Amino acid sequence: MARHFHKELEKIKKMILSLGAMVEERVRKTSTAITNRDAEMSNDIIRSDFEIDEMEVEIEEECLKIMALHQPVAIDLRFLVAVIKINNDLERIADETANIARRIKTIVKDNPADLVFDYEPMTNEVETMLKLSLDALVNMDVDMAFKVVTMDDQVDSYHRQVYQLICEEMQHHTDQMPFLINFYLISRHLERIADHATNISEEVIYLIEGEIIRHADY
Repeated sequence: MARHFHKELEKIKKMILSLGAMVEERVRKTSTAITNRDAEMSNDIIRSDFEIDEMEVEIEEECLKIMALHQPVAIDLRFLVAVIKINNDLERIADETANIARRIKTIVKDNPADLVFDYEPMTNEVETMLKLSLDALVNMDVDMAFKVVTMDDQVDSYHRQVYQLICEEMQHHTDQMPFLINFYLISRHLERIADHATNISEEVIYLIEGEIIRHADY
């Protein structure tokens, strides 16, 4: 029974890492779509969203089944709880990439002059946060998880820069309101992806140390 239980835990670990890899790839594609204003790539991101949704449901059902059948305790219970929460955050990240893809399609359709804000540093930071959060899970690395938590401030800073830029542009280009709003919302969705990457890292810390650090001062 114990061997079967641990095989099921290993299966779930492989499933959550596979989902993480899929979501990482979507975030990378989304970053490219932002840079290139690629409507076709945006369509691909939107069309493939169901794959993430289906896998998220499957992982949650597997975790709940194990909890019901085996009634795990201590580290095994923490693992399953953490996986359920990480699973949800990964699905939410995928939702945010689909939201960004829809914004890009609208921007391409409006096709006004480019703004001076370069999204690449922000997308690079967000990609790095997600990668490190998943690496922290794979390697059970609490220091790496804490690093992700501290990186969130830089993404918030980029988000504020976009907000300030959009406010200034709105004063001078009232005819471009739909474009400006969608340009701003891309930043908002990226900021939310960073928040979810932070949540994943906090769950890794909980898994390793048994300590809930949400709302804590770092």
